Amino acid sequence: MGAFNTALSGLQAANSDLQVLGNNISNANTVGFKSSNAEFADAYASAMANTAPTDGQVGIGTTVQTIAQQFTQGNIQTTSNPLDVAINGNGFFQFNYNGSTVYGRNGQFQLNKNGVIVDANGGELIGVQAQNGKLTGASGPLTINQNAIAPQATSGLSLGLNLDSTNTPLSGAININDPSTYNYSTTTTVYDSLGTPQLLTTYYQLQSGSATTSSGQTWNVDYSVTGTNGASGITSGSVGTLQFNNLGQETSSTSTPISGISWADGAASTTINVNFSGSTNYNSPNSVITNNSNGYSAGQLSGLSIDSGGNIFGRYSNGESQLMGQISLTRFPDNNGLQNLGNNYWAETYVSGQPLSGQPGSSNLGVLQAGAVEQSNVNISKDLVNLIVAQQAYQANAQTIKTQNTVVQTLLSL
Repeated sequence: MGAFNTALSGLQAANSDLQVLGNNISNANTVGFKSSNAEFADAYASAMANTAPTDGQVGIGTTVQTIAQQFTQGNIQTTSNPLDVAINGNGFFQFNYNGSTVYGRNGQFQLNKNGVIVDANGGELIGVQAQNGKLTGASGPLTINQNAIAPQATSGLSLGLNLDSTNTPLSGAININDPSTYNYSTTTTVYDSLGTPQLLTTYYQLQSGSATTSSGQTWNVDYSVTGTNGASGITSGSVGTLQFNNLGQETSSTSTPISGISWADGAASTTINVNFSGSTNYNSPNSVITNNSNGYSAGQLSGLSIDSGGNIFGRYSNGESQLMGQISLTRFPDNNGLQNLGNNYWAETYVSGQPLSGQPGSSNLGVLQAGAVEQSNVNISKDLVNLIVAQQAYQANAQTIKTQNTVVQTLLSL
């Protein structure tokens, strides 16, 4: 009967191999799937006995030692969904799935009705939430605030200019309504506290007698702002002077406040600090080099983007962006110790060791690629060949049983 049991163990092992290979092949298109290998060990009747080895010892078959998953990297495939995320390297996404903590590599995400980032099973993606554009440090399901971003009044304006050193010096005060009283002007958009866009114009006049000298040129600067409670809805005044040295470098105070701007639409009064740092006075046409302000109107959420460090940014219709949260990744000392739950999920066990979570790119955690998914790491060609081999092994063990049965029948007929 030993030969029957030996062949039967071979049938069982080959059947397990066929099931593992069939499972791999069936999941060849499953995002984030990790293939498995059936690993076998030979069996001997005296394997655990304290006896000396015997010459010509015959085994009693084979056994499935383990079904080992292969956590090698799958190919990265781009998609059209900005919320799809692929892990390139080590680590797992962490999910809250029906109150349980599970882990997975499938990064096909979407927003549910509550604005929570979830996978196709409804598992909530875990990360660090942000409030008002700053990470809170608290870990939990990532929720995207889909409310409009509030407007921000302009309080700072950075203007980098080149004021042509060959301009003609002018005398008298600047008259914003008379272009002959200034050499150059430029207009930029600023915002009041209600998000209403207004126009701030600055005017530049080369002082009379300030043609290029050993001490450099001096320029007078005035301003006007629309939408105010001033005459005809315009408030104007002097910003001060810009002083340059004989190398064409700006040497005066780099920040000048325009204070007490009272808006006609009822917005809060504003002070705008104008910074001319980096301005030049070269023999080159008057021009604006840089123009940056910190104000903006109200904006609606128009899209999301994710960087390699897992930071999720909301993009708004007013051109602004804001940090919404950060995806966390988790790794384990022994990935093969994880329990496979199906639905692209694994669970922690005592064999896997304690999880270590952190920001992508740190602590031997992989980096993320947005607008992409990690394909299954199944090698379909290799597994199809192995499937043929496993089938032949199954048939060979069946033939062994058939042959042994013929021997038994011969003995019984004696």
